[in-house]
Amino acid sequence: MITSSCKIKNALRTRRHLSIRKNLSGSAERPRLVVFRSLRNIYAQIIDDTKGVTLVSMSTIAKDSGSLEGMKKTAQSFEVGVKLGEKALAAGITKVAFDRAGYKYHGRVKALADGARKAGLEF
Repeated sequence: MITSSCKIKNALRTRRHLSIRKNLSGSAERPRLVVFRSLRNIYAQIIDDTKGVTLVSMSTIAKDSGSLEGMKKTAQSFEVGVKLGEKALAAGITKVAFDRAGYKYHGRVKALADGARKAGLEF
């Protein structure tokens, strides 16, 4: 059951995300890398907002994410970032705009960003 404090936290995160999205938009030259973090998994997509198309996506539950069993969630996020970066480079994407979706740039979100940078994405 969701308590009222969880609803308030999610509402505040949504508010922060909307204020970030006012100024941040993905284009064909520099698409947007957006992160969604749930309690067990992390999801990342590279989106071209002008066309409304997802160019590349990766998550901890994706079939091509490989073996992430037995790893801590932060390490899983780093690996997802690396694999997302590799897929993006294969698709011809080198520069992205990072959208943390209202989450703090800390922990799993930071690990995903570091993994994407290690793979060669620039942001």
